[in-house]
Amino acid sequence: MNSTNSTQHFATTLDSPVGALSLAATDHALVALVWRRESHAAAFELAVESPTHPLLRETARQLHEYFAGSRRKFDVPLEFRGTDFQRRAWSALLSIPYGETRTYRQMAEQIGNPAAVRAVGAANGRNPISIIAPCHRVIGMNGDLTGFGGGLDAKARLLSLEAPQLQLNSQTMAG
Repeated sequence: MNSTNSTQHFATTLDSPVGALSLAATDHALVALVWRRESHAAAFELAVESPTHPLLRETARQLHEYFAGSRRKFDVPLEFRGTDFQRRAWSALLSIPYGETRTYRQMAEQIGNPAAVRAVGAANGRNPISIIAPCHRVIGMNGDLTGFGGGLDAKARLLSLEAPQLQLNSQTMAG
């Protein structure tokens, strides 16, 4: 579902172990959880700063529980805004279990388009609801950490939080 710009948006910033996170929501759904507001400007340009908005407070509470290790699944309403393909790719992220990873190829196959590996990667790069739609759980075929909106260090920290035993390819950690 794509909302029009006439829908009131609310925003706040949350400090987290992986940096400052910007959240945007309507009265009905979370529409953005990103490191850089400018990467998803439409969700923030007319948003009213409102750290006490009920949906933003609930999202912040669940994120705190996640970072504390006591939450594995989020249950806030989400509204993905993008192309049909992007929304399919982002929705597929929600099926990756906590502490597990998938490759871009596996995600392309899951959405029924095995040739769309690069397009899935591009969609993940534009994921408007990071962490909750866990694009950090998608890695390269050889176990490499690849692009992530919050940076590879944040991706590694999120994966380590969820699965400390996970063996990540350290070559990509350096760059």
